[in-house]
Amino acid sequence: MRVVYLARHGETDWNAAGRWQGHTDIPLNDTGREQARALAAVLQPRGLRSVVASDLSRAHETARIVATSLGIEVAYVDETLRERRFGVFEGLTRAECEAQHGEAWQAWLDHKRTPGGGETQDALAARMLAAFERVAVSLARDDAPALVVTHGGSLRALVAAATGHMPQMVKNGEVWMLGWEGRIVEARPV
Repeated sequence: MRVVYLARHGETDWNAAGRWQGHTDIPLNDTGREQARALAAVLQPRGLRSVVASDLSRAHETARIVATSLGIEVAYVDETLRERRFGVFEGLTRAECEAQHGEAWQAWLDHKRTPGGGETQDALAARMLAAFERVAVSLARDDAPALVVTHGGSLRALVAAATGHMPQMVKNGEVWMLGWEGRIVEARPV
């Protein structure tokens, strides 16, 4: 079985403020950089071979910090590992979403209906599955796992697509292990 670890990027100022980020490119803050160093320490004994990251700076910087700490390279960045696009909600807090886009916000709460300009859960899951398969096939080895640094919603969508169960919210710096045998056969938090 090939193993791929998936990690959520470290914290940003928008995470701390409760703002929806989506595709908006917000950098790590100092707490996020510390979380990336802690992530490297957790992954250090696992014999990682390579690291891949979303092209958004919060994930890419997290990946660079981990890779540097482990003495390996970031193999590539991949825009298909980005967070879900949240359209009109991006940059807003939940209270601001409700105040500025009340109908769309209520549809999100009641039915998880995609806001205007946003991406559907199915589209997110499909692109994450394809991106994960590329890493599992091209970089992970039976004796040397790979790491993907992505986003909370993207990680959850991938796990849900593979297992049929949506995991709880994923914290900044949290890591999951996924096993690959031609498909995802195992998914669990580390």
